[in-house]
Amino acid sequence: MRAYEFQTFVHNGIIPIPDEYKKKIISKIKVIVLTEESVPDKKSLFPDFTIDTTGYKFDREEANER
Repeated sequence: MRAYEFQTFVHNGIIPIPDEYKKKIISKIKVIVLTEESVPDKKSLFPDFTIDTTGYKFDREEANER
């Protein structure tokens, strides 16, 4: 397997291959994407937690009054 490295921009979910590599890359490829911008991980923003609601009575009318 050969490795080619280049930078490009994604357009509507399509990763264009530069013209200089189009004739060299003619078979099945493996793509690894590294982005420059930092995207926050959803798990770090909203940590998992559980609440035990056993024995708690939910009253719709009381909730709507608030």
